[in-house]
Amino acid sequence: MSDDDDPESKTEEASEKKRGDALERGNTAVSRDVPIIGGFIAFLMYMSYVLSSVGPRFVEQLSLMLGNSGSLLLRNGGDAYNYSGYVAREMANFLGPTLLLFMGFGIVSSFVQGMPRVVFDRIMPDLSRLSPAKGWARIFSVSGLVNLLKAVGKIAIVSGAVAFSMRVDMDLIIDAMKVEPSQVPGLASRLVIHLTTVVCIAAGLMAMADVAWVRFKWNRDLRMSKQEIKDEVKQSEGDAFIKSRIRSVAQSRARKRMIANVPKATMVIANPTHYAIALRYVREEGGAPLVVAKGTDLIALKIREVAEQHKIPVFEKKELVRAMYEHVEVDRMIPADFFRPIAELIHFLNGGDKKTGPRQAA
Repeated sequence: MSDDDDPESKTEEASEKKRGDALERGNTAVSRDVPIIGGFIAFLMYMSYVLSSVGPRFVEQLSLMLGNSGSLLLRNGGDAYNYSGYVAREMANFLGPTLLLFMGFGIVSSFVQGMPRVVFDRIMPDLSRLSPAKGWARIFSVSGLVNLLKAVGKIAIVSGAVAFSMRVDMDLIIDAMKVEPSQVPGLASRLVIHLTTVVCIAAGLMAMADVAWVRFKWNRDLRMSKQEIKDEVKQSEGDAFIKSRIRSVAQSRARKRMIANVPKATMVIANPTHYAIALRYVREEGGAPLVVAKGTDLIALKIREVAEQHKIPVFEKKELVRAMYEHVEVDRMIPADFFRPIAELIHFLNGGDKKTGPRQAA
């Protein structure tokens, strides 16, 4: 069994990349209980506020229409159309706020758990999902057993909440049998609101527990083995050998280009073998001396060799070249700190002081 198939080897928390890939595939930590509690809260608000404001008007208009049904004139299709439009408007005024309320809470409950994503792979037809064998395997799997126990627990908790609410409101239920019929809707509304409130509290606690469980399970399922982490790092950053090879090739090409530019230099300063810096200074070009090439050891020897082949003056200035080496860059002018010593060498090349030979050591 490989590490990928062995759950015990997955001891490391999932990387951000793996979490992102899971979200892109539609694998999200979403609890199905959150939309349910959203529906319960929407129903509670409907019973507590919406029904009390739009319900009486709807009942009044409906009673008025039914009470005067004998006097309604239905002489032609136009009259029937007008009455139908009237009923439709009243129904819309009664049901519209309800639909908006439930839709609003449904959308909010989805956004609470995370930004919804459209994953076309999840909605594409997949005939393998119709396999009875795979269906039975899902039902009788560990995950299926956990879902069954969760469902049984939810039913038990909600049933207990309903029984508790009925027991508390037993006196109100008995009084509802004795009051006038006109008072029954008000008492029934109070009972329903109280019952819905208790169920909302129970469902809310279950939803919180289910969210915690779903997130724990999601993180656990996404855990990675140490080998998976290494492979991911290698994939994201590139193979170390390949990167080293690419870097080596790039450095080799840069060195070749630099050596090819040495003939453009007007002087080279070096110590005998370890350091060499090739400079170019032409008064007509303007600016400070430009670093054409620099190198140590074998590169330094190669710079001196090319310079000697092209009869470029080489000055052996040990202290100067060592001081300059870490502060100069190829294809850039030298810093101002080195203007004076380099100017002396340029002055010599231009026929100045003849007492210092071109190869005199510092």
